[in-house]
Amino acid sequence: MTINKTEQGTELELAVAGRLDTTTAPQLEAELKRSIDGVTSLRFDFSELEYLSSAGLRVLLAAQKVMNRQGTMVIRHVNETIMEVFEITGFSEILTIE
Repeated sequence: MTINKTEQGTELELAVAGRLDTTTAPQLEAELKRSIDGVTSLRFDFSELEYLSSAGLRVLLAAQKVMNRQGTMVIRHVNETIMEVFEITGFSEILTIE
């Protein structure tokens, strides 16, 4: 998995590519912990995300809880496979997906 980070003031975008699973979820979690302080707008770009496991969902849920207190979180460019995971798990009701 690769994470490309773009920061602009209080806006943060993380473009995640590859697999977000048990092995790679701690990498995203660590990046969020380093970067999320003071962020009022968090965007994820999943255009190159191929796979999402429950470990990845846990990291996204934790990020959403933080952003509920300090701003907004949006997930963009979700492919059909990842969208199906969000729908089956009910995360499509919790997360803002564009």
